[in-house]
Amino acid sequence: MPARKIIIDTDPGQDDAVAILLALASPENIDLLGITAVAGNVPLELTQKNARIVCEVAKRQDVKVFAGRAAPLERPLVTAEHVHGGTGLDGPELFDPEMPLQDQNGVDFIIETLRREPAGTVTLCPLGPLTNIAAAFRAAPDVVERVQEIVLMGGAYFEVGNITPAAEFNIYVDPEAAHEVLSSGIKITMMPLDVTHKALTTRARVEAFRALQSPVGAFTADMLDFFERFDVEKYGSEGGPLHDPCVIAYLIDPALFSGRHINVEIETASALTLGMTVADWWGVTDRPANALFIGDIDADGFFSLLTNRLARL
Repeated sequence: MPARKIIIDTDPGQDDAVAILLALASPENIDLLGITAVAGNVPLELTQKNARIVCEVAKRQDVKVFAGRAAPLERPLVTAEHVHGGTGLDGPELFDPEMPLQDQNGVDFIIETLRREPAGTVTLCPLGPLTNIAAAFRAAPDVVERVQEIVLMGGAYFEVGNITPAAEFNIYVDPEAAHEVLSSGIKITMMPLDVTHKALTTRARVEAFRALQSPVGAFTADMLDFFERFDVEKYGSEGGPLHDPCVIAYLIDPALFSGRHINVEIETASALTLGMTVADWWGVTDRPANALFIGDIDADGFFSLLTNRLARL
């Protein structure tokens, strides 16, 4: 099988950074056409910088990084420094990247790429709020039917919310964008909290990264040492969940995951449940399925894949 052409749309974030590293370490599976940054975990000024830092840690200054939207479609930006720290990548010693930020806007890059590449050959991989994706679809409706698939991290059903009692962060930040993407008719696979909270960075798994004795291994372990403290304190879990790498791992080895094709709607009006993913897991409505909603993961297989691939960098 040829490597899958993807665009990573991201708001790094420690777990976003690990997802980027996994993609960069997997050229036989992933043809990374570019990285578009979006405001989310931290403001855009930091997310675009963090994406470039991660590429430089992997010695991949050739990757093109673009800055997209600095705010949600219709709402003020909500960020998550309480989880990721003030830089978004707290943990390792950071530096100012030397590789340039591309002049082109990230939304325009998405549009241009979808128009340039053969229809049905580009997969969009949003790891943060869906603002850039929805903005591209609004600006250029013709590109919607050219998308092969969207594989995204966002939402929840049994796990419900991590930023409000009802909503997962990525969806909550820009629920209008999420609604437009879920209503697009594109093939969509979702990695909700229900599956990502099973991909926990236990102490042994973090130390396996450090044992790689490489700059990438040390950078990853240092990030996760910081990142896990929030969930350990909040949930009493063994470690922090590696949300975003699940997206890339699914593209590499979908057999690690299982889920159901169901209907998923986004709440955009209620003050109480804004950003909730109303997932019809049990099929109690007659609304048509619009997403593969992943519910389970082979966590040991996932971390084995991740560790083996990062060892290449």
